[in-house]
Amino acid sequence: MNDIGILGYGLYLPAQRMSAAEIADETRGRWSAAAVREKLGIVSKRIPGTDDGTQEMGARAALDALARTGLDPMDIDLVLCMGEEWKEYPLTTSAIHIQERIGARRAWGIDLQQRCNTTVAAIKIAKDMMTADPDIATTLIVGGYRNGDLIDYTDPDVSFMYDLAAAGGALILRRGLGRNAVLGSHIITDGSFSRDTGVRYGGIAQPIETLPEDQLRELRAHGNRSLCVFDAEHMKAGLNAVSMPNWLSCIDRALAKSGATRADIDFLNVLHFKRSMHAGLLETLGLEARQSVYLEDYGHAGQVDFVISLHEGLRQGRLKDGDLMVAIAAGIGYVWGATVVRWGSSG
Repeated sequence: MNDIGILGYGLYLPAQRMSAAEIADETRGRWSAAAVREKLGIVSKRIPGTDDGTQEMGARAALDALARTGLDPMDIDLVLCMGEEWKEYPLTTSAIHIQERIGARRAWGIDLQQRCNTTVAAIKIAKDMMTADPDIATTLIVGGYRNGDLIDYTDPDVSFMYDLAAAGGALILRRGLGRNAVLGSHIITDGSFSRDTGVRYGGIAQPIETLPEDQLRELRAHGNRSLCVFDAEHMKAGLNAVSMPNWLSCIDRALAKSGATRADIDFLNVLHFKRSMHAGLLETLGLEARQSVYLEDYGHAGQVDFVISLHEGLRQGRLKDGDLMVAIAAGIGYVWGATVVRWGSSG
């Protein structure tokens, strides 16, 4: 029951891109194209087309995963959706929609949410559920992401989110696979940051219909670009003190649960963030640049970054048979997570 492996993955990438120069233009002179490229680490990022809804991108990634693996969708027992809440229709359940869209009619589905750590959390939840319940032998983890729609590039406090992009991703986990074994995971959450960042307008606290007329005109013209930092000083000061220690604790605890240490890491699967932080993390872990992938040509597609990094690691030959992959992520709220996978045959 403990032998849970990754059968395969699927990926959907919108055709459209936004360049560093275009991002710089949107900031109205606050950032140069060179600074966007070098400091924020964005050469270009994927942005959604008119039919690239969050649920639809997840469904397309799931169909890609089925095509890559040859799996019959009727063999899927459980669908865990890690896609974002910014989707085609509020209060629709994405997992159930995707289940129907791909023909997985034997399955049942749940939507999960932990912002950009959701894929890491979903892998842990899937393994735990598959270990506990003999009726769940095959799980699809799937979702789409396009939170970049909600960013106001003229707001300097959200420069760390200028990289928000669009994509869909999928993973298929299977019991008794004998390869790509999912090992230990560890997650830390800190609720003291829970209201530091969010979408300001459109919820119960600040309904859109109560906005002044000038703000309503802006919203109608450009969309609800109110994903912002509510308390910038608290978030910055607090995260600087705890973020890296919490991440390293997650890595070490996940490795310990897997019977490994930092010295055993072969490949780091990591989401996109600014260039210096990526380099510093690799140095702290004693890794070289070739042991990870920097997603400068994708931007940050939230929790889908796990799948993009896996895809590029395999495509570029950086993730090889027998390698120990540590996947890490973090998300507003605040959450840090790590999960460990032994890639290739367990024999």
